[in-house]
Amino acid sequence: MTERKVAMLVNPASGGGKGAKIAPIAARRLRERGIQVTELTGGSAQQSLELAHTAIREGADALIACGGDGTLHLALQAVAETEVPLGLIPVGTGDDNARTLRIPRKDAAAAADVIADGRTQQIDCGHLEVANGTARYFLGIMSVGFDSQVNERANVMTWPHGQARYLTATIAELRVFKPVPFQITLDGTSVDQEALLVAIGNGISYGGGMKVCPDAIQDDGMLDMTVLGAVSKLKFLKSFPSVFKGTHVNEPFVVQHRFRTATIDAVNQVAYADGERIGAVPATVTVKPGAVHVYAPTNA
Repeated sequence: MTERKVAMLVNPASGGGKGAKIAPIAARRLRERGIQVTELTGGSAQQSLELAHTAIREGADALIACGGDGTLHLALQAVAETEVPLGLIPVGTGDDNARTLRIPRKDAAAAADVIADGRTQQIDCGHLEVANGTARYFLGIMSVGFDSQVNERANVMTWPHGQARYLTATIAELRVFKPVPFQITLDGTSVDQEALLVAIGNGISYGGGMKVCPDAIQDDGMLDMTVLGAVSKLKFLKSFPSVFKGTHVNEPFVVQHRFRTATIDAVNQVAYADGERIGAVPATVTVKPGAVHVYAPTNA
């Protein structure tokens, strides 16, 4: 059997610097399992993406993201709509895509074993294009509105860490954010609504376990949309804890949709996907059925 060759895209800064410590553990386990590993670390996101594309062109059998959801998002741009499998060694603060894919999040060697075992699952991903022409694939959640503004805050905060950072940013943003009139079309049908946020999920959660799209299925050829309508801050605060169980969708001010293609527009709003800032809306979002091959546990 020919030895598998994988390229591992490493973000040393992920998880507050854990990426630099975890990558050697994962690489060692992969090599113990008979896999040839080349580690890639760019000086910028663009350079890292170029390294990933080069590795694939030169014959890498798989691309592994060693980092958080941002690193996985970057790796996805290189493998979406190709036959090259995507693996994940999660070391970020949220690791929501790892949660959805059931990848071990606290054990790098166990995550590497998922890759070494070689079982792949073919799943969908979303494709997003914003006003300035920037286009990205996303694996988990895309958001516009309140959650995007929370991300704007959280991504510049240095404390607290992990899930607490998103909670702190949420409380801070809640004091100033007001409902926004959204212009939305779903597969050609208009569903305009004043809302606090619009979240689109191929995955289930973001922000370290907030199940904003709890019914999303990654291989059904559809994307899920959760719209949180205009509601008082008191009601929002009362219902907020339920998002960690996914039961917020039972509230009367929450509406869910399922679609293949959507457009979203709102004044002075930006789109985030997999926790990464993509750009100002309007945005067009399309599902890409079966566009990604991912390594998954045998019990997934």
